[in-house]
Order: sequence, then structure tokens, then C-alpha cells
Amino acid sequence: MHSPHDPYVRVRGAREHNLRNVDVDIPRDSLVVFTGVSGSGKSSLAFGTVYAEAQRRYFESVAPYARRLIHQVGAPKVGEISGLPPAVSLEQRRSAPSSRSSVGTVTTLSNSLRMLFSRAGSYPPGAERLDSDSFSPNTAAGACPSCHGLGLIHRTDEALLVPDPSLSIREGAIAAWPGAWQGKNLRDVLDTLGYDVDRPWRELAQADRDWILFTDEQPVVTVHPVRDAGRIQRPYQGTYMSARHYVLHTFADTKSQSLRAKAERFLTSEPCPACGGSRLRPESLAVTFAGRTIAELAALPLSGLDDVLAAGANGTETARVLTEDLRARIAVVTELGLGYLGLDRTTPTLSGGELQRLRLATQLRSGLFGVVYVLDEPSAGLHPADTEALLVVLDRLRTTGNSVFVVEHHLDVVRRADWLVDVGPAAGVHGGRVLHSGPPAGLAEVAESATRPYLFDHSPLPVREVREPSGWLKLGPLTRHNLHALEAELPLGTFTAVTGVSGSGKSTLAASVSEELPGVQRLVTVDQKPIGRTPRSNLATYTGLFDVVRKLFTQTPQARARGYKAGRFSFNVAGGRCETCQGEGFVSVELLFLPSTYTPCPDCHGARYNPETLQVTHQGLNIAQVLDLTVEKAAEFFADSPAAARSLRALLDVGLGYPTLGQPATELSGGEAQRIKLATELQRATTRRGHTLYVLDEPTTGLHPADVEVLMRQLHGLVDAGNTVVVVEHDMAVVAGADWVLDLGPGGGDAGGRIVAAGPPREVAGARESRTAPYLAREFAGRA
Repeated sequence: MHSPHDPYVRVRGAREHNLRNVDVDIPRDSLVVFTGVSGSGKSSLAFGTVYAEAQRRYFESVAPYARRLIHQVGAPKVGEISGLPPAVSLEQRRSAPSSRSSVGTVTTLSNSLRMLFSRAGSYPPGAERLDSDSFSPNTAAGACPSCHGLGLIHRTDEALLVPDPSLSIREGAIAAWPGAWQGKNLRDVLDTLGYDVDRPWRELAQADRDWILFTDEQPVVTVHPVRDAGRIQRPYQGTYMSARHYVLHTFADTKSQSLRAKAERFLTSEPCPACGGSRLRPESLAVTFAGRTIAELAALPLSGLDDVLAAGANGTETARVLTEDLRARIAVVTELGLGYLGLDRTTPTLSGGELQRLRLATQLRSGLFGVVYVLDEPSAGLHPADTEALLVVLDRLRTTGNSVFVVEHHLDVVRRADWLVDVGPAAGVHGGRVLHSGPPAGLAEVAESATRPYLFDHSPLPVREVREPSGWLKLGPLTRHNLHALEAELPLGTFTAVTGVSGSGKSTLAASVSEELPGVQRLVTVDQKPIGRTPRSNLATYTGLFDVVRKLFTQTPQARARGYKAGRFSFNVAGGRCETCQGEGFVSVELLFLPSTYTPCPDCHGARYNPETLQVTHQGLNIAQVLDLTVEKAAEFFADSPAAARSLRALLDVGLGYPTLGQPATELSGGEAQRIKLATELQRATTRRGHTLYVLDEPTTGLHPADVEVLMRQLHGLVDAGNTVVVVEHDMAVVAGADWVLDLGPGGGDAGGRIVAAGPPREVAGARESRTAPYLAREFAGRA
């Protein structure tokens, strides 16, 4: 029995995911870093066990009625945990993107600014004081009535709706109309109304063209369709809807992403003429502070907002108190290297790393004491210069009496740890053991650790020959976000790294590469967006491997005898799936006063298929057992099937041997999703010839240095095969191995947006103005 003042969190018998009955003692009031290759089990230990248990204990103390309103994680598989304080988790999860969620709402800085305007703003003579809600575009009291607080209105015109006026309506002149029967119906209604649908569009009278495209009328007429040979078509009542009405209606109401994207092609969005894009009603915009409206202040970068507040704080006592509080909150965000963001910057445009740091800034201001903060790679998406600021913040959290547990790959963060927990040695079934738990220096003695060579090897990098470009791709002039008429050149047939501090414009530059540019034959952009939004999408379905597997099952003697087709082996359609759980593998159980829980399906016990389907086996395994194989095991199992082996080899080549084939897409990290997309591309690359330009946004996010080496071998292999690879990257090991570096900066936001240095890595390492150069030089010297 440990004393109540035991300074350790003691974990006994942790078996979550791939953890193998782990026992480990982790000191409190310390900066503890969990390391290990991707999939080794470090997140299962930090988040799946320690944080999950702390959260479960907290919920035990909440009234059962309130408990059912909170999304709870299940009890972790662990023997016992002692000495565990309350925990706060900061993960790199992507919140549901909403154009109404912004930097101001995430950090609650908007609330403080609205209060400042309500209590200490300068009102026009005779105007009555407004409540703080009147300064929010997200409330009825504050939103501009014309655009409902969105700041934009969508319009369309004839040129967008009818791109080719030489065509007749029957030939498809109105490109914005829906396809198939719905489009034919609108054409037949127009014909019945007396419009000439066979005459070229440009020859129709302007009044007729305007009515067809823009009318708000919706006449109903009896349509007598032209008979097709052998088909009897009866008259029906058809309703006309103008092209504009159809496009706006589809854009606003459809749940289909593809239909919405199609409708968007026929729309232009422009600032709302009533509020000028400020999203607020006129009464709210009439109030100023330091001579500016709240919309003007929200558009400033936080560093600029701080300057305005400092100058305007010399008014009343109320103004002084409110500006001091606001400036203290802003200071924390700028300290984390986010001073270039404005309060009105919407959440969907932020990277995962930026979002996590904003949440971290909010926690710093909360002043909690005696808490365990569990952070998921806080350095992801951070330039080495910004990582130093992050370390200062983590130190401050610890010195104010908290424990900081960090899952991390960045070696600078690992070196600053008080205590290191290294999990491994490899991924999946080959990991799940704690190889070292103690001060970082002790890891030098652990031979089987994959982290050890990267942490302690200080030998200088060998000089490598950089590739000669086969041509140049000209970009620009680009004006977007903080890029102003920027022109850049990218070498073709080489590996290019785009570098710069957070917010310097790297991703904006990379996003400007398009297939329309001369010299780009085929473009492949690999981002970190999820590969699927439902548990029905998984590794096997996304890569196309599942089609191959189902085909193999249809060729078995049992399947042939029963006449089973490929659909029989899909858990997404009726026939072969278990109908009790609709192929989900689990059912939701509603419990009164308790959260609904998911339990394995009582009929298929999580297998997803009905008994008849599971009787069919391929080499001794049924379809459910195949989905439970890891990629590594599946590669051995399907060695005789070239099509399956190719898909699996591509996944192994990007370091993804540990997930199971049936692992739901919703459980994959952003880095894993990006590598699955890359693997899908790699297997295509083996069958495709010709030049391809690959653009990757921070492909090493979430990767251990050992996995980075595996990934880089693949990317350099693509270049050796005659392709071009462009990566936006912060990992100096990757940048040092590039052929060409394009460094943006020197700062973030308005202080960035220029090309500071361009050339081979060793040249850029000596650039005076570049903030990347010193870290790149250190990488070449051996990180001593």
C-alpha cells in the first residue's frame, strides 16, 4: 500500500489496445514524455489508460442524470491506477468545421472584446447602451439581417449558368441544371411553356433568357413527354424552377458534398453590401473603441490588436480593467507563436497544431492547480523556433503545480523531459511494452529502443549529391491570405521542401499548385483530412483492397456452390451482413439515467456478418477473421494474390503494418490518414507512367523519426522514378535531405509571406534573414 502522499501515478496491468499487461510508475509534478514508433501503444497508455481512467472517476462523481448528457469513454482495460489526479486532455482532434467558429470563440477572447465594447465603447449621441450579445454575429441581436451574420452573400449570373451560349437548351446550354431525369423534366416544362429549346441560347430574346435563369415564379404545367420508341410515357404535372433558384436551393439545403460542390461552381460569393462583410447590424457597428469598430479590431492580427488596446486603455476605470484582462489573455496566445491570427479567422482554416495550441492557451489562463494535462503532440505543425516557445509554456504549466504528460516525437521536446516513458519496441503486436521509464539519459542503455539512436547520435550528416532539376514550374503572382503578388519557382524532377515559421504562408503557397499550370501533367495532393467520416469506411475499403478480398472469397468452392457474389461479403449491404446490427458489429443499448453504451452484437458477436457468410473460408479464415488481420499479417496471408499483395506492400512501405484491415477510418489519426492516401497513390504509381507532381502538407506529422526514414525512402523513390515531390515541412531531418528548399517568412501573418531564401539545403542553412537557417545548420552539424 502506497502512502497518500505518494509522488507517482502507478499503473498496474494496462491492457488497452496492444498494451501487454503494462506496469509503470510515472512521477507527478513533472514534464513526462511518452515516445515510441507510430502504433507502439504510447497513446493507448497516455490517453487510452491514464486519461480515460481519470475521466471515468470524475464522471462517477457526477449525478447520473447529468452523466447521460456527457459523451463518455468506456472504462479502460487496466488492473488498477493509484495516485491519479484529475486530468485535462488536449488532443489534435478536428472539431466539426463551422464558419461561425473562430479563433475568438475557441479562446473566448471574443466574449471579452464584446464586453469591452458594451461597457466602455464610444456610442453615438442619443444611442442606448447595447448588451454584449449585440456585438456577436452569432446571435439574433447582433447578426446583420441581410446575410444572417455570415458576412457573405451568394450570387450568380448568366455567364456562370450558361458557359457556352452557342448550345441550345436541349443540347445542355444551362450547365447549372441537374442531370438525368430532373434536367429533362425542366427542359420539357420550358418546351410546354412555349420556349424554343432547340434554338442556340444566344439567339433567344434577352427577356426570355432572364426569365428562364432568374425568375422566382414556379409555374405548374401538364407535360406531354415525347415518346421514346417502345416506351409509353404518360402526361404528368411538372413544376418549373429557374436555374438560379435551383443552384441557391441546392447550395443551401443539400446534404450531399458533391452536389454542393457542383452548385458552388455556379456561384460567386461577395461581401454582404449591407454590412460590408463585417457580419454585424448597423447599430453594433456604430459603437467604437479607440476609433475602431469591433469588426475592424477582430480582423487585426492579435499582436496588432494588443497595440490598439494598449493605446486605448487610458479612459475609464472599466476600460482599464477590461483591456488589462484582454491583453493578458492575448499575451498567452502570442507567446505560443500565434500572434499572427486574427479573432475572426475561422476554425476550419486552422491546422490541427494551431487549434491545439489555442486550447492550450485557454488552459494556461484557467489557473488550475494539481491537474494532469495529457497532450497529443503539441509540437505538430510547429517550426523549431515556435517549439521553443511551446516548451516555455509547458514548463510554466508544470511550475504552477501541474503534471504534464506529453505524447511526442519531436526530439527537442523529448530532450527537455524530466522523465521519459519509451514504449515499443515496434508497432502493433510487436509493441505494447514499456522499454524505459526514467530520466531521458537512461534510455542510452536500452538497446532495443527505436528512439535511442535518434536521441543520442550526434554525428554530422554526410554530404549528399542534390538532384539537378529537369525544368522549372512558375507560380504566381499569388495574392491570398498573407501572400501579396508573390512569385516563386519550383524545380521539377526533384524533392523540394517548403519551410518557414507557423503562419508564414507555406500551405497557401503549396495549395496554389494546380493542374492548370504549364508543366504539370498530373497533380496529386495528399492532405491530412479524414479518409472517411463513418465507422463503415476503413483501411481496406479506402485502398480498394476490400474489393480484391471479396473477389477472392467469391472464387472459393463454397461460395461458388452457393452462388455468392462479391456483394455477399460486404457488411454495408443486405444479404451477407448481420441484420441485427446492420453490419456495424455492435448495437447501442439505451440505459435509463446512464449513457447509452455500445455492446457487441448479440447475434454476430462483433463479426458483422451472418452465420451463412461466415461459413465460407479462404485458406482457413472467414471474411471477419481476414478483417481482423493486421496489414503485416495480411501481407503474409495474401502473398499468393498479386492484386492484394500490391495494396498491402504499399501500406507496409509507408510504415503502416500495425492497423487491422477493418480498423474504422474514424479511429485513424491525421498522419495515418495521410499515409493511407499516399499508399493508395503509390500502388497506382507502379502501374502508371509519366510525370506526376506530388504535394504533401507536413507528411511527417505524428511520425517517429524511424517512421520518417521509411516514408522518406518512398518519397525519394517517387523522385528517382522521374516524378516531382513538394512537401511543406518542419522536420529538419527531412529538409536536410531535400534537393531544394523554399523558405518563407521571416515571421508569421503580416510579418511573413515573402521568400526569404531559396536553394539547396546547405546554402539555405547559411541564409542570414531566415529563421529556419540556424536549425537547419544544427541538423547538418549533428544536433550536438
